[in-house]
Amino acid sequence: MPGADRDSFIARSKELAGTITDCIRSQSRFLIISHHDADGLSAASILGSTLAREKARFTIRIVEELRDDVLDEIALTHPDAILFSDIGSGYLDLLKSKELAKTVIVMDHHPSTGDPSSILQLNPHDYKIDGARLLSAAGVCYTVSREISQHNKDLSALGVVGALGDMQDKNEKRALIGLNELLVEDGLSSGSIRVDSDLVLYGRETRPIHRALAYTTSPYLPNLSGREDNCLTLLSNSGIPVKEGDRFRTVADLSQNEKKKMLDAIIGYLASIEFQTTVVMDLVGTVYTLTNEPAGSPTRDAREYASMLNACGRTANQSVGISVGLGDRKTALQEANEVVSNYRKTLAGYMDWLTKTPGAIQKLKTVWIIRGENQIQDSMTGAFSSIISSAGNLSQDNAIIVLTKSKEGGIKLSARAPSKMVKAGVNLGSALSVVAKKYSGFGGGHDVAAGAHIQVEDPTEFLRELDAALQSQMHEHVNS
Repeated sequence: MPGADRDSFIARSKELAGTITDCIRSQSRFLIISHHDADGLSAASILGSTLAREKARFTIRIVEELRDDVLDEIALTHPDAILFSDIGSGYLDLLKSKELAKTVIVMDHHPSTGDPSSILQLNPHDYKIDGARLLSAAGVCYTVSREISQHNKDLSALGVVGALGDMQDKNEKRALIGLNELLVEDGLSSGSIRVDSDLVLYGRETRPIHRALAYTTSPYLPNLSGREDNCLTLLSNSGIPVKEGDRFRTVADLSQNEKKKMLDAIIGYLASIEFQTTVVMDLVGTVYTLTNEPAGSPTRDAREYASMLNACGRTANQSVGISVGLGDRKTALQEANEVVSNYRKTLAGYMDWLTKTPGAIQKLKTVWIIRGENQIQDSMTGAFSSIISSAGNLSQDNAIIVLTKSKEGGIKLSARAPSKMVKAGVNLGSALSVVAKKYSGFGGGHDVAAGAHIQVEDPTEFLRELDAALQSQMHEHVNS
């Protein structure tokens, strides 16, 4: 990115590492507060592992959002130092108004709202580095961790997991780019990461071939994603054996010729149902293997690891995800596998509902809205919107919004914008931040992915105003 200042960002990482080290030496009690998605759990795990290695006392708390009551409750625990990860930059004024702890540090990659100088913060956007594409919160936390101790370079693997969990691999060959490359370089040099070019399928080393294909939702493949029976039929018709003796084969077991056969079969199938076949290109790309993890473990492939953490975070099993992130490869990993299975069944059910309910999609000029008020759990809007946005035939010209009723009242929504709209001037985070305030709510996020919570029963007027705001953004971009 033109004007990006990587050196100043690293220098700031060193400063905050020094602050944290001083707190450790003074035997401070740390509280880590992080977001509930894969990036947030990865970030918290990096910080927790870093503090554990320094024998510091710490507690981890996972939250979906920061509110007055949440922060007031945190203040009552009287920590000496609070480390916010993957959350905080959108709440700078609120954080400044609270007396939370002697030391408060925000390590985030979401655009800041409020005065960035009001609090200790490390955010790539402050250095003209795109936090939506070039560095996730886990990466931000890792850059601090590596400055605390060079022995923490193996934690770069968790940084890669966080970046992939935030879908920062939407680049050529599905590779991580920008400052994320620093994490990959450290992973390679420390021997904790191996990089290959291969099929990018969920569970490529752990799941039977047909299940790996069915579990793949990015990109979304209609009638294949979530449908093991159809995937089994496709492989059988292609002459690809799914078993070797009594053992199910994995994607990693396939020969190059078999991989080509499978891709050709998928392309042929998508063409037969008049679905955009170019999405198949997203099934081939850069694969990140975490070499310190045992073969056959769901934590060995970085994307599968990220999906596991995301499932834990989105289903109120954050403690399970954090335990895995901190190294539990027994009970917590077994529980996480069960969570993933149920999570994917839920998402498959949502997709089935959507395909059978055409009226569920409300179309405005710039946005298509999935009205899931009576169908979708509020914790699942982000995951569902990401899956839908990867379904190439749905819309390449409109933002996707998934909304539902919030368990805390009002409406919860998640939004995703195609790159075409972002290039045309759309910034979802900015628009949602402004419009949500008019409806007694709050919103924010990146230009390409954002969310909001509004206090209304009927979101119709809010959606119309958001649509107008996005149109205005594109109009201003054209005239700028």
